[in-house]
Amino acid sequence: MTRDTEAGSPPTDAKLRRSVSGLLLFAFILGDVLGAGVYALMGVLSEEVGGMLWAPLLLALVLALLTAGSYAELVTKYPRAGGAAVFAERAFKKPVVSFLVGFCMLAAGVTSAAGLAIAFAGEYLQTFVQLPTTLVAILFLVLVALLNARGIRESLGANLVMTAVELSGLVIVIVVVGLLLGSGGGDVSRVMEGPEGTNTAVAVLGGAIIAFYSFVGFETSANMIEEVRNPTRTYPRALFASLAVAGLVYVLVGLASSIALPADELAASSGPLLAVVEASGSHIPSWVFSAIALVAVANGALLTMIMTSRLAFGMAEQGLLPAQLGRVLPRRSTPWVAILATTLVAALLTLVGDLATLAETVVLLLLFVFLSANVSVLVLRRDRVEHAHFKVWTFVPVLGIASCMMLMTQQSGTVWLFGAALIAVGVVLHLLARWGARRSGSAARQDG
Repeated sequence: MTRDTEAGSPPTDAKLRRSVSGLLLFAFILGDVLGAGVYALMGVLSEEVGGMLWAPLLLALVLALLTAGSYAELVTKYPRAGGAAVFAERAFKKPVVSFLVGFCMLAAGVTSAAGLAIAFAGEYLQTFVQLPTTLVAILFLVLVALLNARGIRESLGANLVMTAVELSGLVIVIVVVGLLLGSGGGDVSRVMEGPEGTNTAVAVLGGAIIAFYSFVGFETSANMIEEVRNPTRTYPRALFASLAVAGLVYVLVGLASSIALPADELAASSGPLLAVVEASGSHIPSWVFSAIALVAVANGALLTMIMTSRLAFGMAEQGLLPAQLGRVLPRRSTPWVAILATTLVAALLTLVGDLATLAETVVLLLLFVFLSANVSVLVLRRDRVEHAHFKVWTFVPVLGIASCMMLMTQQSGTVWLFGAALIAVGVVLHLLARWGARRSGSAARQDG
């Protein structure tokens, strides 16, 4: 992977304030990738692949890096909020294609936030207090929205703290199992035990679709690029470094989980990493690890809602969504209407979906987004820009396209139907937005 040698710097006429440093961006991506997925889904993954938890995690990392390479080129070449929707509009010159790609990302974001809100209100919170899940989920989303509206620096400052906390939880898992091994406990042989009655390769491929959910957070960073300092230099470094660190941590956590507990016990637990810590015989209180898990879920929700609001803002700037979503707070320079709208939708989704369905739907929607991005980077190779940007090897997006199509084949019919319903809602909203734009244009011509 190389950087284009064209001279110049990215345009500086963005409406949003460039206040995000390389460290903050690295923490943003790492915090989003090291989110609730590994805390909540390790048990589901063990049911799929037995003790070989590390294998689908490693495969998912490789597949994520393919698409990340395409993002590094596109984001530094076109540093504008809107992410994949911006790339699709430039590549295909069809507003409806741009809208569908952007809306898939938007729908995935609010769906993921809804799932994280449900996870926050679940068993980890119930370690401390018994409250209605739906009520807590909605109140949680409101608090996230308030922090989001306060400002990107404030939100990412909170993210630095929460990323450190959630990373410490994963380090605890690795360390306590290491101590367990040192004292003669655990069973290393389990890391090579596949599921009974299933071909190992097929099981690992099926598990990769679950593990992939734990890596897709890197896409969110594309939608805040207008707020990143020196994006050409900063973005690729932060992107690949954060994915490498996340991948290493995930593989170690997968190995530790298999060593500490049999696959059937992991699969039966709704708090699998808490079960691992307890099985290690460490003296860490259960409530401490539950608190860490809550911080991880909260951090994932905050970063996801930052992304969705910036994406809605970017699509409004392109005329793909109502212009009202492009309004920002005068002093804070945050897209307050977009924040309000995405929070309301996420709150509604907490009423109609369960965590498993929401998570799988997120992956399916993002696979369409990633497929579009990988195709776009090839189409846009002939488009030259005046500033320097990152350039990925050509075979990387080609393999990225193949990986997206392969993972799509692993989705169930129920998830396809749920995703199709969300996209249908988006099409209706887009048609309404276009109708409103035509009415505004006709009124303006009459006034003229």
